[in-house]
Amino acid sequence: MRVSERIGGAKLLAVGSVALDTIETPETISREQLGGSATYFAFAARPLCAVAMVAVVGEDFPVGERNRLTRAGIDLDGLQIAPGRTFRWSGRYGDDPNERTTLDTQLNVFAGFQPQLPEHYRDADLVFLGNIDPALQLDVLEQVRGPRLVACDTMNFWIERECEALKRTLSRVDVLIVNDEEVRLLSGSRGLLKGARQILDLGPRALVVKKGEHGAMLVTRDEIFVAPAIPLERVIDPTGAGDSFAGAFMAYLSQQKTLNSAAYRRAIVHGTVAASFCVEQFGIAGLEGLDHQTLGSRLDHFRSVTRWEE
Repeated sequence: MRVSERIGGAKLLAVGSVALDTIETPETISREQLGGSATYFAFAARPLCAVAMVAVVGEDFPVGERNRLTRAGIDLDGLQIAPGRTFRWSGRYGDDPNERTTLDTQLNVFAGFQPQLPEHYRDADLVFLGNIDPALQLDVLEQVRGPRLVACDTMNFWIERECEALKRTLSRVDVLIVNDEEVRLLSGSRGLLKGARQILDLGPRALVVKKGEHGAMLVTRDEIFVAPAIPLERVIDPTGAGDSFAGAFMAYLSQQKTLNSAAYRRAIVHGTVAASFCVEQFGIAGLEGLDHQTLGSRLDHFRSVTRWEE
């Protein structure tokens, strides 16, 4: 039985990349580990809800890595296998984990990615459009039928080169999830809050600003909410933290009957907690063993370190 059949029409759909990453840190190198935006998103979402993935890999994609995805309960009916090599990315982190240098990017089959949604994906309740060409994000929106909520991610490359297409996408999106640098670039404003308000004028009902070790911020037309990051003893690999945040954020919302500001606030906390697990190990290893009990314990810790009294 498919994951999507088990959960009926209330499924969470993620469209993005599956990659093989090589990560260098001051201590070690991890070669060709399972990565990609859709991968991190799905692993962070799965403790809270079932998730379906649309992505592409090459004929060289390791059977063992596909089995990891399957064992996690991720619906792979939308995972295309194309002739050629899988998308590969290589990066290096210095002593400051916030500083990352891209060493190599090989798009390979991802360069020709055309998302094709299986019929049973088209009634997805919530849709996340990962960091892909805005024209492809729009194409996905043409394939789904009335999702309850659509969120998307983007990056500097698309903001600078495909800004008009991105704006057309944003006119049909409920939530935009980006970092503070992307907010300033997209809005043209140096002020983060002012820029966020300007982006809301493009269509989204809410903007979530990822701020790395400084947490995350929610901006709507009526309110602002700020959540700190969870203090960690050690950060091993920050790769995928933003996508992990988005996965848990969307998964939490998928369980809510009402998508109001209170739900968004709680979703940000869940996203923050998931991201904290992601960065503690290489690749998806920190997310692979997540369950409700483990998440609950860290949520309690997060609550204790952020509580204060008048």
